[in-house]
Amino acid sequence: MTLAYVGLGANLGDREAMLRSALEQLSAEPRVELVAVSSFRETAPVGIADQPRFLNAAAAVETTLSARDLLDRLLAIERRLGRTREGPRFGPRTIDLDLLLYGDERIDERGLEIPHPRLHERLFALEPLADLDRGLVVPGRGPLADLVAGLQSAACRTSTSSTSSRPISSSS
Repeated sequence: MTLAYVGLGANLGDREAMLRSALEQLSAEPRVELVAVSSFRETAPVGIADQPRFLNAAAAVETTLSARDLLDRLLAIERRLGRTREGPRFGPRTIDLDLLLYGDERIDERGLEIPHPRLHERLFALEPLADLDRGLVVPGRGPLADLVAGLQSAACRTSTSSTSSRPISSSS
């Protein structure tokens, strides 16, 4: 079994319902066991600022699938939930599922890069991971706690809201 981490995000429609639907579908996938889910966080968009705020989370899963097969399952869940790849990159989306980490592996193949190539730059992905395992080490980048602290410090120095996030309470 490999422990993998999936990032979830949505900024269109009922964001919380969409994240919960994605988690339900992920937990129903054969050879995938949902181990833990972070709190949901409302975050500012990155890349294109003129769009609704996102709701982000992370999930820990144990799987016997390869990284490529797990990614394929995530993309299939996105499609089933109505995600299309039309519109600008980093634009609004109903659901976004990213394979952030797959064990301690580093993978660089066409269409699959592990750790996720921008993980170390994004508090909206790192903070939910810290909810799940503050001691996590991002292969090739170092301790998760150091990455989070560095980005939080940079955000404080620049006083921008583009990297801000805050946990929100969600009903179970």
